[in-house]
Amino acid sequence: MNQGLLLRFENLVQLRGACQQLRALSSRKVCGARWKPVELSTRPMCSLHLHPQLWPKHRLISAALSQCRHLATKEETKKKKKKIPLTKGEVEIRQKMTVEELAQAMGKDIDHIYEVLLYTNINLDSVEPDSILSEDHIKMIVQKSGMKYKSAKLKEEKERKNTDAVKRPPADPAVLTPRPPVVTILGHVDHGKTTLLDSLRKTQVAAMEAGGITQHIGAFIVHMPSGEKITFLDTPGHAAFSAMRARGTNVTDIVILVVAAEDGVMQQTIESIQHAKNAGVPLILAINKCDKPEADPERVKKELLAHDVVCEEFGGDVQAVNISALKGENLMVLAEATVALAEMLELKADATGLVEGTVIESRKDKGKGPLTTAIIQRGTLRKGCVLVAGKTWAKVRFLFDENGKAVDAASPGTPVEIMGWKESPSAGDEILEVESEQRAQEVVAWRTYVEQQERMKKDLEVIEAKQKEHRVEYEKQQQKLAHLTWRQRKAVLYKASDVDGSVEAILNILDSYDCEDECKLDIVYFGMGDISENDINLAEAFNGVIFGFSVKANESIKKLADKKGIKIKLHNIIYKLIEDLKDELNSRLPPTLVETTVGEASVLDTFSVTVGKNKIPVAGCRVHKGLLDRKMKFKLIRNRDVIWKGCLSSLKHHKDDVQVIKTGMDCGLSLDKNLEFSIGDEIICYEEKEVQKTTSWDPGF
Repeated sequence: MNQGLLLRFENLVQLRGACQQLRALSSRKVCGARWKPVELSTRPMCSLHLHPQLWPKHRLISAALSQCRHLATKEETKKKKKKIPLTKGEVEIRQKMTVEELAQAMGKDIDHIYEVLLYTNINLDSVEPDSILSEDHIKMIVQKSGMKYKSAKLKEEKERKNTDAVKRPPADPAVLTPRPPVVTILGHVDHGKTTLLDSLRKTQVAAMEAGGITQHIGAFIVHMPSGEKITFLDTPGHAAFSAMRARGTNVTDIVILVVAAEDGVMQQTIESIQHAKNAGVPLILAINKCDKPEADPERVKKELLAHDVVCEEFGGDVQAVNISALKGENLMVLAEATVALAEMLELKADATGLVEGTVIESRKDKGKGPLTTAIIQRGTLRKGCVLVAGKTWAKVRFLFDENGKAVDAASPGTPVEIMGWKESPSAGDEILEVESEQRAQEVVAWRTYVEQQERMKKDLEVIEAKQKEHRVEYEKQQQKLAHLTWRQRKAVLYKASDVDGSVEAILNILDSYDCEDECKLDIVYFGMGDISENDINLAEAFNGVIFGFSVKANESIKKLADKKGIKIKLHNIIYKLIEDLKDELNSRLPPTLVETTVGEASVLDTFSVTVGKNKIPVAGCRVHKGLLDRKMKFKLIRNRDVIWKGCLSSLKHHKDDVQVIKTGMDCGLSLDKNLEFSIGDEIICYEEKEVQKTTSWDPGF
């Protein structure tokens, strides 16, 4: 029957029932009596006190339809919300829409939504304008209204407010105060960087570090006799830590370039110069190991000219100091040169307001939790401050100096170890103080969201590129196979999808299948809609597997599939569906036998023994690798060709039968087949294992 006629027929039946109820109500005598109206639903209704007059028509209609809902009039609806005009009969839908929101999106009254819901199993007594509808009901309402639907883009995500924390504007020069310079020691490995720091701060850091090579970035303060302070960063000097060294220069005011006088300019010396230039940081040249007889400081200065490092004696602006870090010679001259350069740079900072800094290193302590070494660049850090760095935050519980002593505050230019982080931030992350813990959580949530969006954007670009590539290839392939039927082409067992666009996208991916020699892959049928009984029967006829994308299979269908041994695999993500398909293909590939060598022996001599009337060839061998196990399989190799494969009939050491011969031992062995041995033959003991083969198909995910 025509669906439109059926709908009109159902409406007429309901209207007739309502009229009969109204007629019954109007014919009752209601003078001075208490009575109950006809109960039109299974739910009990309260008693009504009626006055001795006939009910007006609108009161009677309301009583007749009270079991369904209260119908809002068009006038009331217009007062509340204006209708949104439709565009080409399409409705933008999204998940968790309310009745009122769907009515607005469709350009209809709320009454229209209720009328459509009459044909569903929803209890209308529980439906209010702000009730949330399921996605299936939303689609059904739109379709029964003669419209098409399309999924709305996540505008809420795109319009999400930026809640990130940012640096403060530049401070007023009047509030700036002098701060210690931050100095980085750079140079080639083993040129004496850690020894130089050790001598400057009078500690034994170099002796404690593994192998005499610095393992992590550290930050320390050196107190000069004149009262000046210098903050040193010890950045590892070998190539494995080049990225850490680059981060170190980002917070650096001055770089001390350490070059060994006997070695001269090396690879990491050049890298260190480049890092300093990229950061725009001035250099001081420290020529180390000048106490050695083979030291040649002048050669070092001349070699540096090729890298645009011009010392003062050659007319440049780079101070050069000859030192011996091991013996402590000229270290004060180097420190004074550093202080003099810092005075010329006029290093100042704002010690008030919210804190800004940089993470130098992070580590985890069993008792203290995540710890970070940081350089404070603005403001004064104190206990209780709330900090944000990268995608984590901290409420400062304790502050420690470079010697592990607790301190109350850290001013600009000061290195400090911070305790109280939720997670460990990364070295090089910017530290910003925020007003509260709630604000810190907002910042971390925003940064996590931005990272997710960037990752999704990159993934989408890769997927779109692959899909475009597959589409071009698919069109070419379709032209070649235009005269064939689907069953004669390649592809999948069986496929269902919710929208035609999804079918096309999946078919484009499946059309890249190019491993017919490994496993035949046929598309038996594809279409739209939920899994049906017909689909089960079709999959059974072809011994196939049903793959569904964004569709459902009810319990009766699942039970039928289980009874017939048909697999139903449902997915909502395309690449998960493709991965599942690859697993299914792999399960249908035959396993391959892989030989693993257990031992090898060389034939040193040949002879024969008589057993009954038969002469059996025997090989005298020596095991030179692994072992020979009589239970395993063996093969005989002569001139790189496999002459025989099988088992041993005997294995002896001297005159004793043995099970195993180990490396370096001599033995005599005979085969389960009469073959003559030759001196120089190789006896290989091996075992075979079955390994599941995997398809070489690359769908691009």
